[in-house]
Amino acid sequence: MSEEQRSLNQIINFRKEKLQKLREAGVNPYPYTFSTTHYSDEIHSSYDELEKKDVAVAGRIMSLRKMGKAAFCHIQDSHGKIQSYVRRDDVGEDSYANFKLLDIGDYVGIEGYVFKTRTEEISVHASSVTILAKSIRPLPVVKEKDGEVFDAFLDKEQRYRNRHLDLIVNPDVRRTFVERAKIISSLRLFLDERGFLEVETPVLQPLYGGANARPFITHHNTLDQELYLRIADELYLKRLIIGGFDKVYELAKDFRNEGMDRNHNPEFTMLEFYQAYADYHMIMDFVEEMIRYAASSVGSLQKTWGDMDIDLSKPFERKPIFELLQEAVGRDVSNADENELREICTENDIAISDKTNYGQILDELMRRLVEPKLIQPTFVMDHPKAISPLAKKHRSGNEDIVERFELFIGGAEFANAFSELNDPVDQRQRLEAQATLRKEGDEEAQPVDENFLQAVEYGMPPTGGVGVGVDRLVMLLTENRWIKDVLLFPAMKSVEE
Repeated sequence: MSEEQRSLNQIINFRKEKLQKLREAGVNPYPYTFSTTHYSDEIHSSYDELEKKDVAVAGRIMSLRKMGKAAFCHIQDSHGKIQSYVRRDDVGEDSYANFKLLDIGDYVGIEGYVFKTRTEEISVHASSVTILAKSIRPLPVVKEKDGEVFDAFLDKEQRYRNRHLDLIVNPDVRRTFVERAKIISSLRLFLDERGFLEVETPVLQPLYGGANARPFITHHNTLDQELYLRIADELYLKRLIIGGFDKVYELAKDFRNEGMDRNHNPEFTMLEFYQAYADYHMIMDFVEEMIRYAASSVGSLQKTWGDMDIDLSKPFERKPIFELLQEAVGRDVSNADENELREICTENDIAISDKTNYGQILDELMRRLVEPKLIQPTFVMDHPKAISPLAKKHRSGNEDIVERFELFIGGAEFANAFSELNDPVDQRQRLEAQATLRKEGDEEAQPVDENFLQAVEYGMPPTGGVGVGVDRLVMLLTENRWIKDVLLFPAMKSVEE
């Protein structure tokens, strides 16, 4: 056993002894309720009205200074911290003796009047103290002076694995998740006010589709069949458009069995919405407006994201994908075949496997040469048909490109949208081409979904649709550079005890 573990065990045993003493004194250290009247921030902001008035507050003890006949403690509630002054003569000798058995981390309820100490700190002068929960494990060491925190719970991996501790000792983390909730509420409100209907589609699906990704696979015992966790909501939402709903959206968890990095978690939140009689130009305008609306819900339209200053107030740029590639490689590649793309990769020191197909090579060129330069919001438009099996052919008559856009901000993709393909014959051919790619080794190519194809054969109106990465949007709007910082419980590799 390590010295650290031995020390922890001693602390836990000591706290258990205190717990037993409380019980022997007739105190229930885990009561059922406590009635509060105010939060800490209300007392601070309304001191003039509350001075000398009785209040009841509750929270976790975050600092504790015990003296002979009196003690000071700071308790932390969901809104902040407030100091309390506990004196033996005011709370009673027995109650004060019980109070001296408390530790940092314990929950208490305090009733008393509001006043200022000699140092002008707004506090609650306790008339009674109720023990609400005795903690057994100690909190991470936190030292604070003049409002600055030292020795806090700073190890990121430990924070992610122990989010409850992270939220206790790092208040900024709590603010991030409050803002996340506001952003998601604003997205819903934006769509609801514009006539969209929120719907729910299956998470467990007999066949996955709607994106190029590897799925998670599970087994249903009763049905005795494999099922897949959805990688996208798209194909089910389009069936609702076919069924007669004009505007639908879903804010939901999707799952992709792929790598993890700064921008990717295997379980993530996606917003998808579809509008009948719309095209990708209309969706482009709509997404730009929606992102500004969401940003306004948590502050400014100017964001600092890592070392990048991003301005969401200006019109988003709109550039065709092949124009951006031409700028990056110095020549037009819109008619380049797979061999020519391989040559361009070689020229730019980009390693490509012999098994990589045309679409994958194009994606790699974009990822390496173009996307990192797309700092300010940019709609990348008009993608090749070969990598866009669900998008409508371009109205220009060019058979090789489709009406699709991806939104990039700060070098990362935030949205993917189409003028949705509603020609059932063309759609079948595209998915069958994807099936061929699967047979040739492309694990992310989409399977043929016969139920979806038959639905389209009943007739789907012209439709615009989009998927927006909610986690990534929250990262930008809360100015966090890692996806794990905006997920309460991100995926983590198991650690053996």
